[in-house]
Amino acid sequence: MTTVKRKSAVPYYACGGVWLLYAALFPLYKPWHFILVALTSALVFGVMYLICPDVTEQVEEKPKEEKPTGNAELDKMLKDGNAALAEMHRLNDSIRDVKVSAHIDRLEDVCGKIFAQVKADPSRLPQIRRFMDYYLPTTLKLLNSYDRMCAQGVSGENIDSTMTRVESIMGTIVAAFEKQLDALFGAEAMDVSTDITVLENLLQREGLVDDALHETVTDAVEDGFGTSGSAAAYPNDIKLEL
Repeated sequence: MTTVKRKSAVPYYACGGVWLLYAALFPLYKPWHFILVALTSALVFGVMYLICPDVTEQVEEKPKEEKPTGNAELDKMLKDGNAALAEMHRLNDSIRDVKVSAHIDRLEDVCGKIFAQVKADPSRLPQIRRFMDYYLPTTLKLLNSYDRMCAQGVSGENIDSTMTRVESIMGTIVAAFEKQLDALFGAEAMDVSTDITVLENLLQREGLVDDALHETVTDAVEDGFGTSGSAAAYPNDIKLEL
């Protein structure tokens, strides 16, 4: 839900009321009659417009519709992803627990970045298949159960224990989603590591860096990405026991 402010409709009703009241009480067949009632209604409209407060209302947000990309699997991912983000936003507005709400804020942010990365590079779709098919819908299921139990307004063994378990796993879920986002950058990180190594070796071969700098850069690359450059350092999926 989103909050929308709009001007009150009262001034318009008041303006129309002036015309109806004048027509019922006074003649309305000469030009000056129309001019008089027009001026009166304009005055009433102006006064009511100034004194009537804006109207605030809650409007349900519709999931963002993505333009078709021509890739059926990617289009489905974007549609399901936007629907999931909208549901998270709804749950966040409904759930009053501050810590849980903060976790949902983070989940919305991370999920949005995951979808953006896959949209930019559809070859990453297989990396988030399990995320889309299980982890994301299961998380929404847990949050919906939590929301329904919060709404009961009662304390009981089943309700309290279930809510406590959901609250305790939210941090784990956030960390797992962040790892899923990080995993999408595995191939890019390896490419950057390779580029740095090639550039550093070329600079050293051309005599543009000394041996001390060569050792420093090489050590930094190895510490950051590992000497083997194995793709196993960047898993394609997250593992989370829910």
